[in-house]
Amino acid sequence: MAGIVESPGKEAERLREQLDRHNYLYYVLDQPEITDAEYDRLLRQLEALEAAHPELRTPDSPTQRVGAAPSEKFGAVAHRRPMLSLANAMDAEEMAEFDARIKRFLKSDEEIEYVAEVKLDGLAVELVYEDGRLATGSTRGDGVNGEDVTANIRTIRSVPLKLIKPPHQALPKLLEVRGEVIFPRRAFDRLNAERIRADEAPFANPRNAAAGSLRQLDPKVTASRPLDIFVHSPGLIEGTGFDSQWEFLQGVRQMGLKVNPLSRICASGAAVLEYWNEMSEKRHELDYEADGVVAKVNSFALQERLGEVSRSPRWAVAYKFKAQQAETKVRAIEVQVGRIGSLTPVAKLEPVALAGVTISNASLHNLDEIRRKDIRAGDTALIERAGDVIPYVVRVTKKGHPRADEFQMPRHCPECGGAIVHEEGEVAYFCVNANCPARMRESIRHFASKTALDIDGLGDKLVAQLVERGLVKELDDIFRLTAEQIAGLERMADKSAANLIAAIERSRHTTLDRVINGLGIRHVGEHTARQLAIRFRTLGELMKAGEEELLSVRDIGEEAARSIREYFDEPRNRRAVERLAELLDVAPVAEPAEGRDVLRGKAFVLTGGLETMTRDEAERRILSAGGRISAAVSRKTDFVVAGADPGSKLRKAEQLGVKVLDERDFLKLLEGEA
Repeated sequence: MAGIVESPGKEAERLREQLDRHNYLYYVLDQPEITDAEYDRLLRQLEALEAAHPELRTPDSPTQRVGAAPSEKFGAVAHRRPMLSLANAMDAEEMAEFDARIKRFLKSDEEIEYVAEVKLDGLAVELVYEDGRLATGSTRGDGVNGEDVTANIRTIRSVPLKLIKPPHQALPKLLEVRGEVIFPRRAFDRLNAERIRADEAPFANPRNAAAGSLRQLDPKVTASRPLDIFVHSPGLIEGTGFDSQWEFLQGVRQMGLKVNPLSRICASGAAVLEYWNEMSEKRHELDYEADGVVAKVNSFALQERLGEVSRSPRWAVAYKFKAQQAETKVRAIEVQVGRIGSLTPVAKLEPVALAGVTISNASLHNLDEIRRKDIRAGDTALIERAGDVIPYVVRVTKKGHPRADEFQMPRHCPECGGAIVHEEGEVAYFCVNANCPARMRESIRHFASKTALDIDGLGDKLVAQLVERGLVKELDDIFRLTAEQIAGLERMADKSAANLIAAIERSRHTTLDRVINGLGIRHVGEHTARQLAIRFRTLGELMKAGEEELLSVRDIGEEAARSIREYFDEPRNRRAVERLAELLDVAPVAEPAEGRDVLRGKAFVLTGGLETMTRDEAERRILSAGGRISAAVSRKTDFVVAGADPGSKLRKAEQLGVKVLDERDFLKLLEGEA
């Protein structure tokens, strides 16, 4: 009969092979042959088959990327062969001396063939495959013993759980490979932005993010981070062999392991120097941290003859890129106010040249970080550019004499004098005055966004001009702007000014939830704003609500209630909201009809285009049914709604095991049929 799988075992194996192949094409070769939606369809078929026949579920199945329970601690793994560290060459002269030393040791005048590879700044790991299946994954540790992070390694999409059999060659019975787990730069920037929005301390650099992500006791946390890996060296291999480093790299790549495509055979030491110069120029274009080039004698037979000295091989060297660090004096420690009112300590430095630019400021992240590193005004400190972009203080190298007092966070905002809030257990300090000049630019952007007042045409550059020229000092000033004022701004003309004034006038007629969301109160997003609007019918009622009353509102916890109360306890905030109430035509929000609150408490992420409604309409329908909207997929997401041409959010949902709805299923859910 059509549609019936005659042999579930064969069907499961067929699906696993297909998914393994497409994982390899997508994550290792970067040459996908199918869409994300088609991949998800195959994965759901396999999940359904394994659910119906649990005996078919194998440890290396693509469905088992995140299958382990959280650990209390990591076990130890002994490396069969030590993971050696590399000697360093600090300049071209030392690199030339390394090449000459190799020739002297081998008593040869012939040029030595090397394999040159980009030296990744990540976390060193070892993967062990037994009979083609991933058995263990461990950190380098002390080189002899590492930590067992197998459950976390399995969540990295570019790590095959089962090797691919190369053509005309058997898989090795035992294959140990060494590599570097990395956190891509663009993903690192996104993660730090998310952590800052969530009032969490940002990671100092991608390497710390990679190490912190891989050493999570809960594999689900690791799975939520877009880690990647490049394999670069062999450990013990049984059952097959390779004659050279280059042959090893090409061989394991055929088996499904990811190797760096920038690696190159160099016919001489001089060719390695040319490679170093090329990579030194390209390093800023790479999507991962790189701190040098590694040169390895290509022939394994020659490597064996050369052996090792101390705990470093004679046949390899790391030629570092020019230092991206510099020492300078910390003149003072000041505080900058960010877009959500967060206070960030900044070191004011004696200007120093670093990576082609002059550095005079460096982030100190937060007070806890200052205390941990014991940084004070007058100290000499080592400065580094994280990702060669953001300067920060690595450590104090020389204490000032006499030593300055410890830095203290201000009691009042240095920009506006408003109240500073610091909640117990948090690292962040916040200015709660929404009209603080340092916060104003971002406050306007948020207030004008689509989920708030939806003022079309009020973009970033225009907002910056309005604030810089003093035309908008508080949110209600937006509604007092004239076409003449706007037309006088850079790159604005009469027509564009008239269009903006029309958009501002349209935005006056809005709903209470949009206004509440637009105020930018900490812990109050679109969903919380809607719940507040349902409970409190006007802005005046909300401003009068006490903390206990706020806690009685659906889905509002202690943090949100306290933040709302603190916001309205600031006199300037109250006055600004009262002025807004006079200028806006604010409609109340109706409570969902009986029986229509079908999505209560459910978190949704939308990706791709829908046919039956716009994105805004879909979001409004979710909110009207009691659900809430999230911008990013996380473990707390209940559903991802995937329309046409979905983006990376669909893949993230698959990684985290979040349920994905197509448009038809989404409509059924809205109607209470699912």
